[in-house]
Amino acid sequence: MFALPVSFPAHLVSTTDRFRMPHTKLIVTIPEETWIHGVSTAHPDIEFTVVATLAGETTGIALLECTASNGSEVLVDIERREDVTDLDLLWTHDDELLLQVETEAPVLLTPVWRTGVLPQTPFVVRDGEVTWELTTTSGRLSRLGDRLADAEIRFDIEYVRTFGTDFASHLLTDRQRQLVLAAFERGYYATPRTATLTEVAESVGISKATASDTLHRAEGRIIDWFIGEHVTNHSGADRPLD
Repeated sequence: MFALPVSFPAHLVSTTDRFRMPHTKLIVTIPEETWIHGVSTAHPDIEFTVVATLAGETTGIALLECTASNGSEVLVDIERREDVTDLDLLWTHDDELLLQVETEAPVLLTPVWRTGVLPQTPFVVRDGEVTWELTTTSGRLSRLGDRLADAEIRFDIEYVRTFGTDFASHLLTDRQRQLVLAAFERGYYATPRTATLTEVAESVGISKATASDTLHRAEGRIIDWFIGEHVTNHSGADRPLD
């Protein structure tokens, strides 16, 4: 974890392209005075999946799911927290619970609410930590770091990546993009497949051999991008476009 005060390193969030936006993954240490810190650390094996949140100046509402064999104990534990003003059990089946929790002084949500940053939902809380993925402007991301530091909320930056319309438009050539879309629309990638490679090729007026080669190159670019985004730091941008 970063020692406080901390902000996002400038070289990670700055960009000269107004169409590119940082995509960030944060591991945030939840303040000890909040109900969710107390409950999640008291039940460290339970994942609380936050489906939706709504925050204001003095109150916060969270819709969350969890699977717990000791569900009644978890409910009692939540109700006992001083900052919880309302608790509703919306649905339950076997060990699964769907809860709506209203709290006062939403310390964790206030920084993101005030900076206009929306964590992607659902997100997971476990054992006193929350994992957030954010896509926003570099300015808002920097302000969020400042707000978290001001609130003495510790966080770890797992990664900061950038993407934008410029990258998406250059991932594939026009010919590759046209062929991939034609193949998708005709069901070439469906299960079961509803179009043959020959039919896809004929639909755009090229030979089967050309279609096979073009799709192979396009699929390689897409897979390289996926691996770079979700598996390693490798970037598919190094693969030749044609």
